[in-house]
Amino acid sequence: MTTTQRPERSVPKPTFTDAEAGAQEFPDSSASARRYNYYKPAKRKQTHYEDVTVDVQPDPRHYLSQGWIYGFADGSRGYPLTWTKLKAWGVDEPEPERGPGSGGRHVADWPAHGWHEFRDPNEEWEMTFYRYNANVVRQVNQNIENARVAKAFDQWTPNWVQFVERNVGAWMHVEHILGLYVFAACNRSAPTNMHNTAIAVNSMHKIRFAQDLALYNLTLSEEVEGFDGTAHLDAWNNDEAWQGVRKVTEALTAVDDDWGEMMFAANVVFEPLLGELFRSNLVMQAAAGNGDFVTPTVMGAAEYDFAQRDLRWTQACFGPLTQDREFADHNKALMQGWLSHWVPQALEAARTLQPIWSLPDAKPPRFEDSLDRAKNRFAGIVSDLGLEAPKELNL
Repeated sequence: MTTTQRPERSVPKPTFTDAEAGAQEFPDSSASARRYNYYKPAKRKQTHYEDVTVDVQPDPRHYLSQGWIYGFADGSRGYPLTWTKLKAWGVDEPEPERGPGSGGRHVADWPAHGWHEFRDPNEEWEMTFYRYNANVVRQVNQNIENARVAKAFDQWTPNWVQFVERNVGAWMHVEHILGLYVFAACNRSAPTNMHNTAIAVNSMHKIRFAQDLALYNLTLSEEVEGFDGTAHLDAWNNDEAWQGVRKVTEALTAVDDDWGEMMFAANVVFEPLLGELFRSNLVMQAAAGNGDFVTPTVMGAAEYDFAQRDLRWTQACFGPLTQDREFADHNKALMQGWLSHWVPQALEAARTLQPIWSLPDAKPPRFEDSLDRAKNRFAGIVSDLGLEAPKELNL
């Protein structure tokens, strides 16, 4: 039997042009990839913090190829890099060119500028914020309740009662103003979501502490005979000792459209030279000798907020800018100018506050010794940032 071989059929063969869906290869496209990743982690593996903060905020220099989709009445769009005089490498480069329609030229090398390299060492985001503050409030409330049940407030000396109602109460205004009108006012001003999340958390630390002091004031009004829960208003508005602190606090709210200067002045200058001076070197030093073992626990929560959390993100934010590969000299000169502007105001306010060191019966360490400690602390922070302690520190 003879078989005849059929001729090959003329059928068009598919031709691949790499234009079809799924043709492009990405680092995370292989079957072995365990996680999908659209950013470069700070370490070998991305963290949960990075997953929920990095590039959540849109940026046309990254992947927003159609350009900003919203703007402001003055013509600025999105998150302008000009909202601070500080600069990170790449910010002077123009935005990617836009093509017709919705197309555009994507940035080949991410990040497109140095601001995107910032990572909050505290790794703060919504869940960590609620957990931390809930724990702080729970502990503070337990300490106050235990003192109330044990009648610990009966051990306070009369002068200390007046000191707390006027001066500890007055600090409530500082925390409220900084939290609401400095930090909260800047929480969408920075150019990345990582910065803005850290600023927002810092804001909530301040507002929470102001609330802690307000609730503590109400408790003392109920538990301590003769305690005047409104005395802090007179101290803040009229007491000469507080007017220097009030002046600097209110000046921080009036910084001319520069979130970088506001954060720098508040956390690098104000907190060490005035915040820690009052909280650590006065209240927490004098309280025990006047029969008060409760107020230091309330103040201590705020000291931990700053020393262990808020200062850490501040150093991680500003430190790299003094070593920036393009703008290190610009940033150093700018920050040195800020130091020269704010340090004299803080020192003047500190010396105006000096008379309250003599009010308690059991005296804290001398004011000059306390101020020297604050200055040394401040000088260390400045040095860690790669800056020089300003000559005004010796005034």
